[in-house]
This record gives sequence, structure tokens and C-alpha cells, in this order.
Amino acid sequence: MASDEIVKEVDDYFRLYKSGRIERFYDVHGSFYVPPSPENPSNGVFSKDVTISPHVSARLYLPENTTDAQKLPVLVHYHGGGLCIESAFFTWIHRYVNSLASELNVIVVSVDYRLAPEVDVPTIYEDCWNALQWVASHANEKYSSSINNRDSWLTNYGDFSELFLVGDSAGGNIVYHMTMRAGKESLNNEVKVTGSILAYPYFLIRNIDIDEEGLAYKIWVNICPPLESGLLSPIDSPLINPFSEKAPSLSGLGCSRLLLCMGKKDYVIPIEIGGRFVEGVNKSGWNGELEFVEIDEGHSFQIYKPESEEAKRMMKCYAAFVHRQ
Repeated sequence: MASDEIVKEVDDYFRLYKSGRIERFYDVHGSFYVPPSPENPSNGVFSKDVTISPHVSARLYLPENTTDAQKLPVLVHYHGGGLCIESAFFTWIHRYVNSLASELNVIVVSVDYRLAPEVDVPTIYEDCWNALQWVASHANEKYSSSINNRDSWLTNYGDFSELFLVGDSAGGNIVYHMTMRAGKESLNNEVKVTGSILAYPYFLIRNIDIDEEGLAYKIWVNICPPLESGLLSPIDSPLINPFSEKAPSLSGLGCSRLLLCMGKKDYVIPIEIGGRFVEGVNKSGWNGELEFVEIDEGHSFQIYKPESEEAKRMMKCYAAFVHRQ
């Protein structure tokens, strides 16, 4: 049948049919929905789900020993998955973010955004920006009382002078775009992003070996928007390439500190991309502090091997970054 004709396909990720139906292969990745723990903490952390808008939800995490007099840093987490799979409510992401809240002693807002190819990539960024604005809305108690779905965990325990963004792979790409936007647009209540953590950010950059048979390239050519005038290749898009001619200057990064983590054994996003990004930031004139950490592991390994020594080292780097005085 014509409706069963495959229009686009990325192995082990998704299949788009002519009818518009999307098939995602979550079973391959061992991903499935897991419920939150709003009343009985899991590994020392309460969690609950909130609806931010008709299209955007989030799972919130609060360490169980938080007291009424205590204010905690707020960490906004954007999950990975190539912008086309995974969810804040699924196994691997939930387990890892739960550990972030516990190990870092922070409130975490784990954003569940819409996915490609049902929506285009700029729409994904808009979902993620709306979620960040919703978080920032809680910084002023008088203002937050009028917002939709106001959350008491954020108003009671959130320290909005310590707002951090974190994401790996596609989530790292999103963190980059949110940080750039925060450099040119104000967040609600004039909240500032203290620091951004990019782990194995989903970038494709010219002059660095791009494997057109590799996963990163295959996903991007299947979800990237139509080429703008003057662009010769999908990897010339400023959405995926921060050094595209159409990309804004890295001097506009809207945070005071950056932590970049790259894997020495990463065959999805080569570590050379991290080095190029560091070089670009340093040359841009950005007035902030950048830390570059090389991890002796592969792509997003910490999600799947959280008990490994390198995952523990990575978590300590995150903790030092967030709680630095």
C-alpha cells in the first residue's frame, strides 16, 4: 500500500512512512516509560511530572533532604537522542537525571520536547526555550503566581542566581542554542544563565572528517530543514554547525561559564569537534570561563554506564562546576 511506503529511515532510530506515521525503535535502545516518584523517593530523590504548555512537559527532581530554609541551584536538562528519539520520561534519561539531582544536590527540570521529524528543528528549539522561560518565571514569587502550572518546588527551593543548563549529544546542541539565545534575549525576571554544560554536543563541522555513512550525518540529513539560500550542504546549517557562515559569533554566548566534555573514544561526535569549538570560543572574545574535559570513553557513555570510573569522574566535574565558589 502507498501509505506503507517508507519516506525516510535511520537505522535503529526511526522510520517515516508516506502516510505520516512514525515508527521509533525504542526496543533497540532499551528505552521505555517509567513513572516518577512524587511521594516515595527513588535513591534519595523525589520526582514528578508537570505540563508546561500543550506541547512541552517536564519531569522535576528534588533531593529528599531539602529543607524549607534551603535554596538549591536549578539545573535545566535537555536529553539526547539525535533530536528524534528518547524522552525525559524514559528509562535511561530518568535514571541518569535522578542521579544528577542526588549527586549534585540540585533541583533538576528535565525537559520533554517534541521530536523530529514530526516537527522541524527550530520548533524543537522553541519548545526548549519556552521551557527555560517557564523555569525563569518562578524566580519572582509575585510574578510566578500568575503563570500557568506554577510549581512549588521551584518557588520554594530554587536559587535562580544559580541557573545551569546541561545536555549531552542532541541535548548539548540544544544547550548551545539556548545559551546563544540567552545572550541576545532576556529570560523572565532578568534571570541569567550561570553556566552551561555541553557533553558530546551534536555538531557537524567542515574540515573535520565527516563520515557520511555515520549515524550523526545520517540523522541530520533526514531531519534538517530545507537548505537556506547560499548553503551548499546540510552541514553548513547554523543549527548543526556553530562555524557556519550564517552562525552568530560565539562571543554572544549568554552565560558566564562553560563546561565542555568530549569522549576520546567517541565515534559519533569526534573529539576534534570539541577542540575546534574551544578554539572558536577563545578566539571570539567571549567574556567567560571555559573548561574542556576529555573523557576516556565513547559517546554519551555515562547514561548507560553510570557506575564506571569515568562516569563518576564526569559527575565530579559537573559537581565542581555547579558548586564552584
